[in-house]
Amino acid sequence: MGMMSEFKEFAMRGNVIDLAVGVVIGAAFGKIVTVLVEDVIMPPIGLLIGGVDFSSIAITLKAATVDAAGEVVPAVQIGIGNFINALITFVIIAFAIFMVVKAINRMSRKPEAAPAEPSEEILLLREIRNSLQR
Repeated sequence: MGMMSEFKEFAMRGNVIDLAVGVVIGAAFGKIVTVLVEDVIMPPIGLLIGGVDFSSIAITLKAATVDAAGEVVPAVQIGIGNFINALITFVIIAFAIFMVVKAINRMSRKPEAAPAEPSEEILLLREIRNSLQR
């Protein structure tokens, strides 16, 4: 079997295509949640804690300077606010995926079958046991 035909067989399996669709939808969903967190959720939270914009929270390791040529050397900062936004985004995405998986599991769960009636042999053995106990 040639490499191209092997690759075609691999790529056309249902699981691979499902995975590709899931990745594309997941990326789009991630962008939606990122916008939701940054533009809808974080501004009210920042307002509640005193007008803080989380994306601007940073620890400055080295302040911006101007070198001898007159060019501005940007500051070196650790963007803690961006990390907080990413963390909240992750929690929201994880919760949403959890809810979707939970709903899918609930829909795909097979109803529990009623226990089957015992066979005639079992019923006969029970009668024998009961009569011996008397």
